[in-house]
Amino acid sequence: MTALPESPATNPATALEGAHLTTLGGPHDVRALPSRQLAALAQDIRTFLIEKVCAAGGHLGPNLGVVELTIALHRVFDSPCDAILFDTGHQAYVHKILTGRAAGFDRLRQDGGLSGYPSRAESVHDWCENSHASTSLSYADGLAKANELRGRHNRSVVAVIGDGAMTGGMAWEALNNIGASERQVVVVLNDNGRSYAPTTGALANHLHTLKHPGAHTSVADEAGSNLFTQLGFTYLGPVDGHDTGALQDVLDQARALRRPVLVHAVTVKGWGFGPAEGDEADCLHAVGTVDAVTGKPAPTTGPPAASWTSVFGQALLELADEREDLVAVTASMLRPTGLYPMAVKHPERVFDVGIAEQHAVTSAAGLAMGGFHPVVALYSTFLTRAADQVLMDVALHRLPVTFVLDRAGITGPDGASHHGMWDASLLGVIPGLRIAAPRDSSQLRSLLREATAYAGPTALRFPKGTASPYVEAVRSAGSVDVLAESGIRDVLLVAYGPVAPMCLQAAAQLTEQGIGVSVADPRWVTPVTPELLELAARHRLVVTVEDNSRTGGLGSTLTQHLHDNAITTPILNLGLPRAFLPHGPRDQLLANAGLTAPQITYAILRARAGKPLEHTPTTDGSPP
Repeated sequence: MTALPESPATNPATALEGAHLTTLGGPHDVRALPSRQLAALAQDIRTFLIEKVCAAGGHLGPNLGVVELTIALHRVFDSPCDAILFDTGHQAYVHKILTGRAAGFDRLRQDGGLSGYPSRAESVHDWCENSHASTSLSYADGLAKANELRGRHNRSVVAVIGDGAMTGGMAWEALNNIGASERQVVVVLNDNGRSYAPTTGALANHLHTLKHPGAHTSVADEAGSNLFTQLGFTYLGPVDGHDTGALQDVLDQARALRRPVLVHAVTVKGWGFGPAEGDEADCLHAVGTVDAVTGKPAPTTGPPAASWTSVFGQALLELADEREDLVAVTASMLRPTGLYPMAVKHPERVFDVGIAEQHAVTSAAGLAMGGFHPVVALYSTFLTRAADQVLMDVALHRLPVTFVLDRAGITGPDGASHHGMWDASLLGVIPGLRIAAPRDSSQLRSLLREATAYAGPTALRFPKGTASPYVEAVRSAGSVDVLAESGIRDVLLVAYGPVAPMCLQAAAQLTEQGIGVSVADPRWVTPVTPELLELAARHRLVVTVEDNSRTGGLGSTLTQHLHDNAITTPILNLGLPRAFLPHGPRDQLLANAGLTAPQITYAILRARAGKPLEHTPTTDGSPP
């Protein structure tokens, strides 16, 4: 393959002749453009993306890298009759622009605005909105089977998947099935050499060989043979992923073959925006509000507030300095989960296994069997992909593995598939697994040390964002911290982790009304301790508050234990609803679920009056 040309400089002055992005009505308008206008269209899209994403926040680098590829896809394939599926979906902004949604980018990822991922509610051109990686090929396999059964022989199914997502085992399960068929599935491998960080492992080595065939001689001895052809695919490429004409030619050929084809497109993440191309960490994979020229956030006065992630990363590094048996595992999220400091100082003890959560968990089990204590750092939403491995490969063997779940609870702008609101419900049923929810950075440090000293499976969960300020306990009852008590035992407010500050505010509001409130932080939320049960028995009402689903959550676990121990104190569980919550500001979504101090106060007053729980979604978080 020839070297990629120099990255184009974005220039708003060179506008597309006779058209504006906001007036594109759909793919038919893209197909109607003469070829001479495609370079200008690509440049307009890049300028638009840089302006809008830098202003609103979102996934910048991945979308800058697929501009020409997405244009070519919509010129060759007839969406939505031909299904175009984007694996993970964070690289679908260009697809949204070309399918008539450019006008919505001013409210990208905002409450009620455009989703940052494909959304079936937004457009018929969006087929799947699960933003977990490595799934697109299985969707494609099923859609191709459906087309065959319906006699739709003129329809193609296209799955666009990155080399990072291709490291997930589910992708290979799908390739195994698709390659053995003769169905019209076109797999477009968007090879930019990375997910967040550079892609590693044997697959990355194989793709490098395909791109640079003279560098290696051991991968394919037969002419034209490679891993994909051996699996039954026609392999086309590698092709320059920033040459719209070349891409269109290859995609035309793939469509005409009417069988399983893999198109290997080589792209550059962040293409056309210098700050993204030069960002060593992740090519500006996801940004907040940043400068559209420098790609940097606005300067702030004073030191930045510590995030939960950074506190964890530093605490883990300190433990790793003390203990040579401590190792860390992640699934292609070294920096986002806080493992980078340990990877720099102790690289031989940090393992990034690619986007392969199931493998990460069972590999950690093997490390534990070998005498090490692994810390598996994942986003909460991604641990759900490995629930079976946590249950059968770790817990069944009573192995000392610690799961650290970042982004637990409401995450905000990334929407339903990124909220970490199910982990406590899933993990709470696993025998022998202890779950901790730190209320502040000091507790995170303490609980991490306790977890890594335990001779069995443990999990720590904490939310996205700035770590909560220090919350002092007035006394301890076993492992339970009592954060406030008035001497009158009207209400026991059980605050699970980071909801402690709002629970203390609610307690203060109730105290002003003459209601006695005790606030307790269990710290270790499972198993339920005798001390917490004793506190519950001494109060007239127990109220639990958590940033996890109420269904099967921490509060329902305590409810069961009260009943099992013949403790008749009434109990009210407050938490997130049994629903897929949309994207939006974290505080607003918590308010929509009734999780603000005034709403907690209101719910307690209703419960004391014998009235049923009433959800009070308001715009400002106040009760009606």
